[in-house]
Amino acid sequence: MTTRDAILSGALELLNSGGTVSLESAARHVGLSKPGVMHHFRTKEALMLALVDRVAEGWNLELSRRLGSPVEDAPVALRLRTYLEWCLTGDFDEADLVMLSDPRLRKPLLARWVERMAMWVEVPEDLPLEQRASLTAARLIAEGAWFAAATDVFPPEPELRAGIRAITERLLKD
Repeated sequence: MTTRDAILSGALELLNSGGTVSLESAARHVGLSKPGVMHHFRTKEALMLALVDRVAEGWNLELSRRLGSPVEDAPVALRLRTYLEWCLTGDFDEADLVMLSDPRLRKPLLARWVERMAMWVEVPEDLPLEQRASLTAARLIAEGAWFAAATDVFPPEPELRAGIRAITERLLKD
């Protein structure tokens, strides 16, 4: 593991344990000096954006594996179905909320998350309104599922997830 990877992994561990990430806390967590971390991430924003990239890359790899074909070639309903399946069955924790972890950096972190995840969840504007609404509703259900799992706030139990999947499947019908 490179030093850069160790810093990112350590910072994600901090987030997952409820800690805050700063250049100093990341350095302390992985046994480096602050200048040692700054060699790889000149600012806290650079570190936080790299954390968003790390989490998004993990999501993209898992979603691509589940989809089994290039995302660009998949119809919107199939992309959203894959996203929904991941959101209902994936293993999420507080580190998955990295884009919300720093109030002062929330705008650039959210912008990066949207940029990295848009290919999975964007609904084309040229679709009929009713179809766009159904596809968007399915996306919002999926996002609620992973958010509940990541925060451990009212996550649906496994038997309820099958019912949620069936409801969203009706929303995803072409």
